[in-house]
Amino acid sequence: MGIIAKLASQTAIYGLSSIFGRFLNYLLVPLYTYYFSAEEYGVVSEFYAYAGFFSVLLLFGFDTGYFRFRDKAHIGRDQTYSTALWFVLFMNAVFFGLIAGINPWLSGLLNYSGHPEYVLCFSLILVLDAVASIPFARLRAENKAFRFAAVKITEILITVGLSLLFIKFCPKWLAEKQFMWLAGVYNPKIGVGYIFIANLIASICKFIMLAPELTGMRWGFNLPLFGAMLRYSLPMVVIGFAGIINEMLDRVLLKQLLPYDLPTNMKMLGIYGACYKLSILMSLFIQAFRFAAEPFFFSYAGKTDARIIYAKVLRYFVVFCVFIFLLVTLYIDVFKYFVGPEFRTGLAVVPILLFANLFLGIYVNLSIWYKLTDRTLMGALVSSGAAILTVVLNVWWIPVYGYMGSAWAHLIGYAGMAAISYSLGQIYYPVKYDVIRILAYIELGLGIYAAHLHLQKIASWPMGVLPGLLLLLYVLLAILFEMKSLRKFA
Repeated sequence: MGIIAKLASQTAIYGLSSIFGRFLNYLLVPLYTYYFSAEEYGVVSEFYAYAGFFSVLLLFGFDTGYFRFRDKAHIGRDQTYSTALWFVLFMNAVFFGLIAGINPWLSGLLNYSGHPEYVLCFSLILVLDAVASIPFARLRAENKAFRFAAVKITEILITVGLSLLFIKFCPKWLAEKQFMWLAGVYNPKIGVGYIFIANLIASICKFIMLAPELTGMRWGFNLPLFGAMLRYSLPMVVIGFAGIINEMLDRVLLKQLLPYDLPTNMKMLGIYGACYKLSILMSLFIQAFRFAAEPFFFSYAGKTDARIIYAKVLRYFVVFCVFIFLLVTLYIDVFKYFVGPEFRTGLAVVPILLFANLFLGIYVNLSIWYKLTDRTLMGALVSSGAAILTVVLNVWWIPVYGYMGSAWAHLIGYAGMAAISYSLGQIYYPVKYDVIRILAYIELGLGIYAAHLHLQKIASWPMGVLPGLLLLLYVLLAILFEMKSLRKFA
């Protein structure tokens, strides 16, 4: 149980930084959705969907490959790190050169011929973030969670500060004829482009802050090691790419498949993208858990009780995820104010997306079977199958059900991926997960959510009382069910 407590503490450190940082970033959602129309915000949603795909492709799975090979005795951690860093840096330099060369054609293809700077700016953000991922992986592997958190939070503070400056204060000051020198450097016609500019400046600052870790390139490039890392890591690209298809493709397809004109489609995309942000608490926890769990799973794999620990980790993970699901859905009347009034017509997707992310988190836990047994190619096949299912469902349902179809496709894709991964894991790396209790927690969460909807209709409740009572009920039942395990912490 001490091991689980250590994992929980690491998750908490990453989580606090992610929650604090993402909370600040989360505050940008009201800024964007109150200052820009749904159609304009659709541009932002579309580009960040593309970013999800390329963030996986440009990293080539070498962050996970670094974790796998860094403790090989005959190689050495330093050379593993420098080999990964050199490769990712080189490939991203090639990518940026290519995008710069074809930018006029590509911008026209994406219907942004009037704003080619969007594509160029965003490609540079992608390159800086991809290269920075390797130093971040090293910080995670060395348990330098506080430095990791400091860099991440600083980046987000810069993004938030510049976004407020460009979107809120500069137009206000110019309208009031204050700081008139801004008229020479600030152009209101750039509009949502200032979101990208703020992000780019923050990414540059992050890159500078990671300069001490970037000097690790001096340890050189090991060609035989590179070959082994490439064979292990490339399937991780397929896995990551498939995961991004599950997570992001809906925002790309909505623009193309919704049965309206382009402005209306972009408006629907903006509504869906904004409401998707309301599932941020679940995403935050999963991200924090992933940061802590991935190096933990690799480092603890050789212990005799490893599989017992992995089973307990998943159970506690689900307990907390169901709590987050209930927190957001029961208090949706509070969370809805984080988006502008125009965007609240899409709130029905929030419970579906929260549950989809819960299954994503379960899959993150279950994925140890192919990572620890070096069967990353099989893991890629699982993710690819789920991605194909998601694509088919989106193409089928978006023209009929709109963005609600995307939300359900999202959920079914992640649930299918978790189910298949569990089945294969029991063959290649059997872990005795407490499936019955895990499903019981999920059903309990759904039951409480359904009770909330019913009780709201049959009686009038003071503000916040009913959600508070139901959330307390879940916590007490979870403590009761886990009493035996919790006593071991004492």
